[in-house]
Amino acid sequence: MKKKVVTLLCTAVLTGSMIAGCGSASSAASSASAASSSASSTSSETAEVTEAASSSEEVETVSSSSVSADQAAADKVAALIDKIYVQERTDTTDEDCKAAKEAWDALTDTQKALVEGEFADPDYFGRDTGDASKDDPLNEDGIGENEILVCSFGTSYNDSRVQDIGGIEKALQAAYPDWSVRRAFTAQIIINHIQARDNEVIDNMDQALQRAVDNGVKNLLIQPTHLMHGAEYDELTETVSKYADKFDSVKIAEPLLGEVGSDTSVVNEDKQNVAKILTATAVEKAGYDSLDAAAADGTAFVFMGHGTSHEANITYDQMQTEMNDLGYKNVFIGTVEGKPADTECSAVIQKVHDAGYKKVILRDLMVVAGDHANNDMAGDDSDSWKSQFNASGFFDSVDAQLEGMGRIPDIEQIYVSHTKAAMDSDATVTSSSEAN
Repeated sequence: MKKKVVTLLCTAVLTGSMIAGCGSASSAASSASAASSSASSTSSETAEVTEAASSSEEVETVSSSSVSADQAAADKVAALIDKIYVQERTDTTDEDCKAAKEAWDALTDTQKALVEGEFADPDYFGRDTGDASKDDPLNEDGIGENEILVCSFGTSYNDSRVQDIGGIEKALQAAYPDWSVRRAFTAQIIINHIQARDNEVIDNMDQALQRAVDNGVKNLLIQPTHLMHGAEYDELTETVSKYADKFDSVKIAEPLLGEVGSDTSVVNEDKQNVAKILTATAVEKAGYDSLDAAAADGTAFVFMGHGTSHEANITYDQMQTEMNDLGYKNVFIGTVEGKPADTECSAVIQKVHDAGYKKVILRDLMVVAGDHANNDMAGDDSDSWKSQFNASGFFDSVDAQLEGMGRIPDIEQIYVSHTKAAMDSDATVTSSSEAN
């Protein structure tokens, strides 16, 4: 804008000089008059340009101020989300969850898109994962003397929580009507997410165990929904041992796949049953009459587990051993964490390609179809398994089945049988104070 103003002023001066230096006196007078008129006109235009420049600068200032205010509002919400994205409940957790949601609800759509923190993003509150009102947190009192406490890592995906975790809980309640079934999650991060977003309150392990104590429970049975004897299972048993002396008896049932075993060749009845049930479910969902029919059509099934740095990670290799023993040549096991290396995505892609299959169906080897299944396996990002399988160029089609094992009736019955085995067992949890 300033350059335009200067140019116009220079033009006016130059025009006046040229006219004054040519012709007679009367021409000069006439020219002077014309120059005066031109200068007046130029002055007017200069004023308009200057005003326009000032107006433009004001608009830019207002716009910049608006963007700054939007970002500030978004940053406030991001900070509140980061504060409750923690694996430890505090004295202010309840009010922090409430404050985060209220601040989010006060944002405009533009501001919501700007939310970005260490853990925060617009999906924390904005992603649609189903209707939370369909879920029962099972946190009621009036428990009675006998309690089955179903302990899960947890998921913020509402539909998956209802169908996968809720499916197991309902199956246990139906099988043991004389026992009260209650719920506990081990992931406080998940608990806080659900509480903040949906105003649904789920007990963590300490809260659930203290609730049992306060309700006068005498016989407590813990049924983990965990896949294996991994780190989460170890943490669970440690927490339970702190409360063991508060009850007449405390027992912990087996996770889904039972004991781990010493090496990759060691399998058990639980692993065999899960292999058969999961594969049959996936084959039926894919529309095939049998696994052999799928193989004849060039289709392979890839079951993606989480993976862990815990020694129990050998379980995934054992599941592949079981698939091989059953003759399931077109079934492959992989893990998100990719440990050991032969279960990471690129290794599995190569195995499927080398075996000659042109169609791939991905399915989660997880009790709950939560974030890993929806994003790491079936998501649209370039690093998802579905995207990587497609990007390899080896396959004609890559599809995904998003269903946790917890919603499969035959899998639920394995948990029911584990609970019964624990009820009938003489083994009880020893108090950590007694152990020391």
